[in-house]
Amino acid sequence: MLRGLTTLTLFADDVEAARAWYTEVLGVDAYFARPIDGRTAYVEFRIGDYQHELGIADRRFAPHTTTEPGGVIVYWHVDDVAATVDRLLALGARVHEKITERGPGFVTASVIDPFGNILGAMENAHYRQVLAALRGTPA
Repeated sequence: MLRGLTTLTLFADDVEAARAWYTEVLGVDAYFARPIDGRTAYVEFRIGDYQHELGIADRRFAPHTTTEPGGVIVYWHVDDVAATVDRLLALGARVHEKITERGPGFVTASVIDPFGNILGAMENAHYRQVLAALRGTPA
């Protein structure tokens, strides 16, 4: 059974450039870095309420290659999708999917980061409810 997100891995040709971009986006630097052959091959961030791991690996280690972004979209809960998308666009991302209301309490959007990865943002009522229950506070 799936129990929870452990690590999401993105890929980049220039891991150090991706590290710098995501450090700016997240407001925290990677806590772990691994060099291979004299260059950074992998970095990892711990982020959010549950300290989920976001890894960035050198694209040479990707199990598949594509020329276009695609596949699964991971949506990270945010408090304000519009503000998040505006900030990501200002930092060099481009729109993948415009802001869309999916129903009461659920709004999504996604962008393509400067390294070709899809990054989703979502206002999610269920996320807020679970977090509030864990903290013992109102949702």
